[in-house]
Amino acid sequence: MKKIALLSVFLVLIFSGSAFALTATYFGEDLGLGESTRLTSFPNATAAEADFLSNLVGVGTEDFESLSGNAPLSVDFGVAGTATLSGSGYVSTVPSGTNTVGRYPISGDNYFETSSANFSIAFSDPIAAFGFYGIDFGDFNGQILATFANGTSTAYEIPHTVGAPGGSVIYWGLIDTESLFTSVTFSNIGSSADAFGFDNFTIGSVEQVVPTPEPGTIFMMGLGLLGLAGMGRKKLFRK
Repeated sequence: MKKIALLSVFLVLIFSGSAFALTATYFGEDLGLGESTRLTSFPNATAAEADFLSNLVGVGTEDFESLSGNAPLSVDFGVAGTATLSGSGYVSTVPSGTNTVGRYPISGDNYFETSSANFSIAFSDPIAAFGFYGIDFGDFNGQILATFANGTSTAYEIPHTVGAPGGSVIYWGLIDTESLFTSVTFSNIGSSADAFGFDNFTIGSVEQVVPTPEPGTIFMMGLGLLGLAGMGRKKLFRK
């Protein structure tokens, strides 16, 4: 009994001192049918969003339905805090079809449109997760770069198709519990000018990320359980 009790204490110490970390990106793309056609479904993008959200709990999403006008815009993400969206762009309303040049909302009637993708979102509190839908990316050879600031800057080139048909839909997300960030800036690094639609911004604090044990923690847990099993067998044979 003493050995089992000591091993139990050892396991508790392992898990209480272990770091839970997750750094991952999520991406899905559904190519469009032309600038005048709205996709009625986008299974690849939807699957990427579901994968992203499966690692989060209680997060807030901005769908732009209660916002209007040009940036700057104030956004409330609930528990994760507020944010200010600034730079070029405005809230566009397209109840059906497209805006005739390939852009439309993912949910509801509104989305955020920008002719240069030169805008940023500054968060009131450091966050660990950020995801969004993109509409009509890259049909004029635009290429989106997302730069996350957290004292230093980390840039991610969104891997959407360059030269895609109009009306394409993507979903992209980042979860990074090790390097929390306070802002994200979008820019077009493509070979020509392009316009872009954004919708359903989701953010999450580090507390809203579902803990994922590191491989070393899983290994130590396995050793501990094997030890407990071995002690149980010894006790059985002694009887």
